[in-house]
Amino acid sequence: MTEALQIGNRTITASELISLLASYQMLPQLQRELIIDEAIEQNSRSTNVAIEFTPEEVAQAKQQFYAEKQLKNEEDIQAWMARQGLTYQQLEAITTRKLKIEKFKQATWGNKLESYFFQSKSKLDKVIYSLLRTQDVGIAQELYFRIQAKENSFADLAREYSLGPEAQTGGLVGPVELNALHPVMVQMLSSSQPGQILPPTRIAEWFVILRLEKFIPAQLDEFMKARLLNELFETWLQEQQKQIMSAQQEQAATQKQKDVDNQLT
Repeated sequence: MTEALQIGNRTITASELISLLASYQMLPQLQRELIIDEAIEQNSRSTNVAIEFTPEEVAQAKQQFYAEKQLKNEEDIQAWMARQGLTYQQLEAITTRKLKIEKFKQATWGNKLESYFFQSKSKLDKVIYSLLRTQDVGIAQELYFRIQAKENSFADLAREYSLGPEAQTGGLVGPVELNALHPVMVQMLSSSQPGQILPPTRIAEWFVILRLEKFIPAQLDEFMKARLLNELFETWLQEQQKQIMSAQQEQAATQKQKDVDNQLT
């Protein structure tokens, strides 16, 4: 059997290496990186344009990588390379890998960001709201009427009666994206006006009183572009991994059936 790796006194074969990667839960990460590399290579072949870097980009990528690894000088770099078993050529590839992936993302999904943003905008919008929750419907009704009649402020009653962490802030919550909220709360807040007190509504085990304080529309700024680009990339990558897993399962099932058929003949 062909030797693949020598660690101490142990010789690890190619077949053992796959099993070890799976045992240490490193196989999914290896699979992920291989999918990315293959996609970048296919993209370069299909467009006939290889991903290239300027000298300034390479220098910045190296500087960032060394800073992340806390490699302050050439001696540190040499020691780290020795521990990792890397050559200079491999180090060069590692330091520019993140940059290469970012350029691949931009080339693949950059022109889709605007449409994706508008499709997702209703979930990305943020709200600041006041919340008061209790598990007693009678108390909820009484507090609602007291707020409506201006007998007490929302903040004072939230501090005294609300049973969640919002009691510490006088009921004030946010800014928070709508996609992080319960669907019923999203519907209530999206259809209300700032300052409007919404009557007690049951959500799960709670009776909640809500007041929208501020609606903050999402903006397609540079931070949002980077976030959406990562979302599209990760969605694509997960789909690729699912397809591979499905193909592997189908292949295993086919092989198992062949083995059964062979035993019967």
